[in-house]
Amino acid sequence: MFAVHLMAFYFTKLKEDQIKKVDRFLYHMRLSDETLLDIMARFQAEMQKGLGKDTNPTASVKMLPTFVRAIPDGSENGEFLSLDLGGSKFRVLKVQVSEEGKRNVQMESQFYPTPNEIIRGNGTELFEYVADCLADFMKTKELMQKKLPLGLTFSFPCKQTKLEEGILLSWTKKFKARGVQGTDVVSSLTNAMKRHQDLDVDILALVNDTVGTMMTCAYDDPYCEVGVIIGTGTNACYMEDMSNIDLVEGDEGRMCVNTEWGAFGDDGALEDIRTEFDRELDLGSLNPGKQLFEKMISGLYLGELVRLILLKMAKAGLLFGGEKSSALHIKGKIETRHVAAMERYKEGLANTREILTDLGLEPSDADCIAVQHVCTIVSFRSANLCAAALAAILTRLRENKKLVRLRTTVGVDGTLYKIHPQYPKRLHKVVRKLVPNCDVRFLLSESGSTKGAAMVTAVASRLQAQRKQIDKVLALFRLTQEQLVGIRNKMRVEFEYGLKKDTHPLATVKMLPTYVCGMPDGTEKGKFLALDLGGTNFRVLLVKIRSGRRSVRMYNKIFAIPLEIMQGTGEEVTAGRGFTLQGASLPSTPSSARPVRLLLSLSLQLFDHIVQCIADFLDYMGLKGAQLPLGFTFSFPCRQASIDKGTLIEWTKGFKATDCEGEDVVDMLREAIKRRNEFDLDIVAVVNDTVGTMMTCGYEDSNCEVGLIAGTGSNMCYMEEMRNIELVEGDEGKMCINTEWGGFGDNGCLDDIHTQYDKEVDEGSLNPGKQRYEKMTSGMYLGEIVRQILIDLTKQGLLFRGQISERLRTRGIFETKFLSQIESDRLALLQVRRILQQLGLDSTCEDSIVVKEVCGAVSRRAAQLYGAGLAAIVEKRREDQGLEHMRITVGVDGTLYKLHPHFSRILRETVKELAPQCDVMFMLSEDGSGKGAALITAVAKRLQQAQREH
Repeated sequence: MFAVHLMAFYFTKLKEDQIKKVDRFLYHMRLSDETLLDIMARFQAEMQKGLGKDTNPTASVKMLPTFVRAIPDGSENGEFLSLDLGGSKFRVLKVQVSEEGKRNVQMESQFYPTPNEIIRGNGTELFEYVADCLADFMKTKELMQKKLPLGLTFSFPCKQTKLEEGILLSWTKKFKARGVQGTDVVSSLTNAMKRHQDLDVDILALVNDTVGTMMTCAYDDPYCEVGVIIGTGTNACYMEDMSNIDLVEGDEGRMCVNTEWGAFGDDGALEDIRTEFDRELDLGSLNPGKQLFEKMISGLYLGELVRLILLKMAKAGLLFGGEKSSALHIKGKIETRHVAAMERYKEGLANTREILTDLGLEPSDADCIAVQHVCTIVSFRSANLCAAALAAILTRLRENKKLVRLRTTVGVDGTLYKIHPQYPKRLHKVVRKLVPNCDVRFLLSESGSTKGAAMVTAVASRLQAQRKQIDKVLALFRLTQEQLVGIRNKMRVEFEYGLKKDTHPLATVKMLPTYVCGMPDGTEKGKFLALDLGGTNFRVLLVKIRSGRRSVRMYNKIFAIPLEIMQGTGEEVTAGRGFTLQGASLPSTPSSARPVRLLLSLSLQLFDHIVQCIADFLDYMGLKGAQLPLGFTFSFPCRQASIDKGTLIEWTKGFKATDCEGEDVVDMLREAIKRRNEFDLDIVAVVNDTVGTMMTCGYEDSNCEVGLIAGTGSNMCYMEEMRNIELVEGDEGKMCINTEWGGFGDNGCLDDIHTQYDKEVDEGSLNPGKQRYEKMTSGMYLGEIVRQILIDLTKQGLLFRGQISERLRTRGIFETKFLSQIESDRLALLQVRRILQQLGLDSTCEDSIVVKEVCGAVSRRAAQLYGAGLAAIVEKRREDQGLEHMRITVGVDGTLYKLHPHFSRILRETVKELAPQCDVMFMLSEDGSGKGAALITAVAKRLQQAQREH
């Protein structure tokens, strides 16, 4: 028993001594945590350098865009071919991908040898050999009659400008075929396949083996966005934000970047880490000075590193009693499989003895322990270096997503990772230590890169088909120059119809005279009250105008209009207040001759609320007894007989208090003021917000003769020659015309561009069949058009995994403000996804891109339609004045124009194209509906005074 303990003690002591001896000898190969964090930081810097357009040429880590833009989503299906060229064997694969409610892949494959004379010979012969093998496989599998898409896994650094193209940068591993470097390998293979006339194959994708690994694992685990190869060679890829890839145009979405990390250190960045053995190995390699990181990690080199170390130790008398066998001097005699065998947990020492004996050495127990520890240090360093670079990638992913904690999966393949008994455990442990804020799952790739190439091809095929369907939908919103000219001309015809007495009743563009006959001249002064009703809020303003310096000061208060008042009927409210009203429609007698009891229903509903708000404001401003001139901005279609009379034609913008239609809004306001019997106001003018916008800008710029609203609603007004307005007597001077162009198209003249989505929106609106132009252009409806498109694309399985959420079914959920946010150039896709998540839409990165495109198509069409309408009016003004060229200013207001990132630009561009002889300036209005109403009131007072003096 004592002898056993003694023996155990001796062996433990022997092991400790040998380990210490090797540790001292290979001190530089043992990397501390601080060193690994430093390497991680260096690699992060190299990645950044590789991604930058200016710095990429000198970067050692090339960060090559792969043009793989999406990972599998499970909906891929069909038959695909795959080739894998890059290792000791060449493989051809047929992959059947089927949906069937679950992810299912069936594969048939065939291996073909890659003889040295082929991989180191002539490039043309190499690709002809590959084509021959493919033809042989297809004949064997009876696939010759089928046209199949093919993915090519090509495990060498390539520069890609599209998915189906790749310029070989340099050969690595043992490949050295002549005449291939600097050429497109896809073209070379395509040309080689032409020799086989019965071969009908379409190469859809060129894929690096690392990308193939990531795609294979991503098919099984959608969290997988990193691929790593640790085999004959080593490399990594990951999904990078397009906005960070300077080498590729476009900022939308993500793209897989092939890091080509094997070349890390080729610029000298790892000189302090490299040892004499690394330098000796490099000098004896096929590519001295290149792939230095790979030479410290990959399976092609670990065995050779161990051999060089053992030879040096033997020469120093630290191993084998100073004896060296001839085999130990031969390059490549120790392979990575030997290293893996020597590191096995139980049989490792026995394997070590056997391997060393086969090399012609006579190892002692101490030698075996020392050699085993050399293998451990070499392979552990490999895992450490790999972990440091991988940790840098994971940190970048986490930072790109702006997450405190990242959950992700890394797909791994490669013989070293698979066959080495300790490697995976060591790698995982070090990665988790270096990035404690990342929850990382490592997933071993099955049939790795070859299946992955088929998956890339399947995804490319899916995206191609989806793209066609999406483009078909978006094409409905793309207006050609010819269509825009046609819309401009139709609008011009409608203007003429609206202005003429005979055709006015049938005109869709009503061209309503406003009785605003002058623009501000700077002499206006005094205090004015302004009311602004045009949306869900109602404003009361006090406006102080000073002459001379053109100074305007405003004080205002905002009041809400409750929904039941906006959309209620007089009958409901009067019943609630104790009045009786038989639900008859209002008689067509003049409003002044009607019983007050009928008008009460309306006043109680809406105008009593307005007067209550005025009373609150006058109290708030300390003006309770003041008699002030008042301008009433009433932003709905009205027929005016004078500046202070306006009969409501119909409600728009969600208002539906129907008893008011056909009534004079000024009379209703006066009646409500009388009923309250607290104050008296001089109602001078009822104005439209569009007219107010024009007047506000006209106060600053005498060239302003057009007002435009691009907001919740859509409208335009302009100064027309009196001689052209047949509805009003007199030919002298000008009068502002409120076009009410929102009704353009109600006669069917826009049916050729009216899409199924516009029809859905129209049918679901409060006024079906009316205000068609407004429903295609205004902020109230654009978000709803987008929602209808998203529902249709989701039904087709092109968005949100085919799942229509309850929120998406909800009318009005997609407000127009979301279009402005989503289309913002400053907004990353991650933020777009967050907006969609707020709306209850769980989107992928690809979904977000499509949603952004849909928003862009809808808002672009709206801006172009506005532009066509505006071009019609400025051209009319130019021709009316008999000018060759005209300068004119358009006063603009509305949230769509102000807040949408591209709307104003597209509108301006369209006007310029459709009215090239007009130099149109756009001036943003400051509170047209408030300040404008006061200015109209001031101008009306000035003109009244002038008339009295005459």
